[in-house]
Amino acid sequence: MTAMTPAPTRTRPDLSYLLDHTSHVLRTQMAAALAEIGLTARMHCVLVHALEEERTQNQLAEIGDMDKTTMVVTVDALEKSGLAERRPSSTDRRARIIAVTEKGARTAARSQEIADRVHEEALAAFPKGDRETFLRLMDHLATGHLATPSPSPTPARRPRQRG
Repeated sequence: MTAMTPAPTRTRPDLSYLLDHTSHVLRTQMAAALAEIGLTARMHCVLVHALEEERTQNQLAEIGDMDKTTMVVTVDALEKSGLAERRPSSTDRRARIIAVTEKGARTAARSQEIADRVHEEALAAFPKGDRETFLRLMDHLATGHLATPSPSPTPARRPRQRG
């Protein structure tokens, strides 16, 4: 029988685990909350970003980090629900944009309230004075050192891009 080699001593909490786990749990909470009004997080993303300015399906897919197939399915669901429609661009007749309907705009406003509530509930875990510091530091990581993935022969799934 061979002796077991002891595991290395961890000197800090596992940042990868902490970020991954909390991100996963937040996504599940967001999905459950948005499902109450019949939306997915992707549908919410498309509605909100399509309302900001005239955007093509490809532009919205990039913002939401969706492949073409996922984007088509998402827009199909929005159209079926009467929340958005594909239309020719007002500036480029060759391009098709995703236009949000009046019903879609009302739904986007409601879904944004839900997203804000889910985020506030998560941040409530911190003392009031630490919430803005946490957000500032996370933004610093997301726009600084952790802004760009490292090249890898087997890339990890890329998280949603900042819009």
